[in-house]
Amino acid sequence: MFKGKTLMITGGTGSFGNAVLNGFLTTDIGEIRIFSRDEKKQDDMRHSYQAKFPEYADKIKFYIGDVRNIQSVKNALHDVDYVFHAAALKQVPSCEFFPIEAVKTNVLGTENVLTAAIDEGVKKVICLSTDKAAYPVNAMGTSKAMMEKVIVAKSRTVKSEKTKICCTRYGNVLCSRGSVVPLWIEQIREGKPITITSPEMTRFVMSLPEAVNLVLFAFKNGESGDILVQKAPACTIDTLVKATIELFAPGHKIQIIGIRHGEKMYETLLTNEECAHAVDLGDFYKVPCDKRDLNYDKYFTTGDAKRNTLTEFNSNNTRLMTVEEVKEKLLTLDYIQQEIHNWGN
Repeated sequence: MFKGKTLMITGGTGSFGNAVLNGFLTTDIGEIRIFSRDEKKQDDMRHSYQAKFPEYADKIKFYIGDVRNIQSVKNALHDVDYVFHAAALKQVPSCEFFPIEAVKTNVLGTENVLTAAIDEGVKKVICLSTDKAAYPVNAMGTSKAMMEKVIVAKSRTVKSEKTKICCTRYGNVLCSRGSVVPLWIEQIREGKPITITSPEMTRFVMSLPEAVNLVLFAFKNGESGDILVQKAPACTIDTLVKATIELFAPGHKIQIIGIRHGEKMYETLLTNEECAHAVDLGDFYKVPCDKRDLNYDKYFTTGDAKRNTLTEFNSNNTRLMTVEEVKEKLLTLDYIQQEIHNWGN
């Protein structure tokens, strides 16, 4: 699918961009463009991949720009075949204090990326959303929910054969930048108590490769306007912290600090309303775009009253992982393996 093609990743210096590079760079893909606003991270990334993959590093091209500026996006999109749109403000408490900044990046920035992609004739755009967009209670989730609305609305205005626009929605990615497990490991290393918000809180958990696989599944199977969701397992914060402690420092002290600004006790990947027309695809759910227009009168005679029997899919009613299962999942991660190796030294 990607042979000889050009892929651009917005927010490409983040954990997702690095995971895509690690998986794609040695394939027959033509070029990967990293689009972001942080020149330091781009420079670090450039040196890192030149050292790791000297024979492939020329495939990576770096573009300084900001999704808030549509012209900088357009400048980077010439001759691009596909876009993975990962640029976002993701930190829940920060977005609570600066909600307009979340709107500028997550909502208006997405509008800019999609408009520029359509203008430049990009074949397919996959946008990354979050479980916090379903029944949002915080500014980050609300901005991502609006981002999804922009994606679906934009998909209605474009002929599917020109630019397909799909969305993926997923839960917490273990050991991604800014996530909680690296923080806990650092606290253990410094001899400080591990801080947790609430032991009973539940979260969907997935690895970075699983996040990439969801995007690839959407790329292969999604139609314009679809939202794709993986049937991810979940665990309590208590289970996650116990698994981390057992791997690094059995018996380490835990300190409960309480729920932070804007946090939920559990997250939702599929709402009851979306379940009415969601499609079960085995390991994934698909929420198709509602193709009706604003002329609702005709649906009084041609409407379909049938409804799916699916119910809300959240981190409380999915399968909850045990401590041993979480440990096994953590041990599959390169980050954890490296930290354990460093611990022994």
